[in-house]
Amino acid sequence: MSRVGKVPIKLPDGVEVTVAGRMVTVKGPKGRLEQPVSNDVKVEVADGMVRCTPAAETDTVAANWGLYRVLISNMVTGVSQGFTKNLEIVGVGYRAELKGTALALHVGYSHPVVVEPHDGITFGVQGPTKISVSGIDKQTVGQVAANIRGVRPPEPYKGKGIRYAGEHVRRKAGKAGAK
Repeated sequence: MSRVGKVPIKLPDGVEVTVAGRMVTVKGPKGRLEQPVSNDVKVEVADGMVRCTPAAETDTVAANWGLYRVLISNMVTGVSQGFTKNLEIVGVGYRAELKGTALALHVGYSHPVVVEPHDGITFGVQGPTKISVSGIDKQTVGQVAANIRGVRPPEPYKGKGIRYAGEHVRRKAGKAGAK
């Protein structure tokens, strides 16, 4: 039995969930998301709540039960509140700027690295070293943030690079020096 799957999802005001066959659609003030659901899980909407129930009692069905419950919960949160990932840039001369809707990163290369936003993703720059990635799809927001971090991941000696806000980078000692 899935402890996660048992918990019903409460629908906030303005959010509407419809189930058509194996497709779950969530509409809200920020947009619309769709997710296909496995045959192992039944999704029911009633009384402002979404409930997921398993079709059988096997380990894979229990895993899918919890998975689809969390995916639908993330869709409800996304269309009502949205998701944001914050990144920080550390390094002398490293900075970010918006060029239209694209993000230009100046992170030690001979040219700026330009990152174009995916559909439904918006970039924000709060100062030259703070970046925010926002959208309604949690998976896409996380993947775009990971792609930006991958342009110049933090290195362990000086800590320079792009990191998630609040991320701790383990530092290494450099050379011990001549004796």
